[in-house]
Amino acid sequence: MNQFIHNIMENVTFVLEFLGIVAVLAVAALTAEKLIAKRNGITEKAITTRKTAMIGMFSAVAGIMMLLELPMPFAPSFYKIDPSELPVLLCGFAFGPLAGVLTEFVKIIVKLLFKPTSTAFVGELANFCVGCSMILPATVLYHIRKKKTTAIAGCVVGTLVMTIFGTLFNAVYLLPAFARMYGMPMEALIGMGTAINANVTGVFSFVAFCVAPLNLIKGCAVSVLTFVLYKPLSPILKASYSETVKKAA
Repeated sequence: MNQFIHNIMENVTFVLEFLGIVAVLAVAALTAEKLIAKRNGITEKAITTRKTAMIGMFSAVAGIMMLLELPMPFAPSFYKIDPSELPVLLCGFAFGPLAGVLTEFVKIIVKLLFKPTSTAFVGELANFCVGCSMILPATVLYHIRKKKTTAIAGCVVGTLVMTIFGTLFNAVYLLPAFARMYGMPMEALIGMGTAINANVTGVFSFVAFCVAPLNLIKGCAVSVLTFVLYKPLSPILKASYSETVKKAA
């Protein structure tokens, strides 16, 4: 905990920017949720006590799963894949886009309590933004009409958005940020990609051959596991959801 607070104090400006991004995405998710509720004739609160408890539970699971990092053979060692978007997507499907964004954020806090940042919060911001780029479109599409086909469409769109956004985000922001942080030229980072794949010759070939496949694999894996797990969990989640609606009525 002391290390967590120390890291925040050392990077207070960046943390405030991070919180600003969280607020913007939360407002976007809330707006989408209200529009969907109005379209479907649903009158319920966006956040209730029970929904908050479920967000906390899924966030705790996601935060722990974020520690399970797996390196990919086609990317440098500082790129790893983790399954933490799985509980986030399950929560978003069950309770809406806002719940998904909040779970994505709280999971970062949970992870930081177990493992302090080693990237001055840059890696955590990347995980949050890239994760939301999948969770938001997937959950919005699903909640417009809750059917198996829209769930599949949501996961496909979410995976594609995450792959495209994550690739561009790395090229424009993350790679330059890591280069500044570690005091090394961009050429050195690109060279790490070239050592794995000779086709990597610049920033955009780096993200095309190293980053895009990583996000695509993660999105596909999370989508498949969501479909495997959501049906067995749905009786519990729907019961919780029904009680939430009754209490809000």
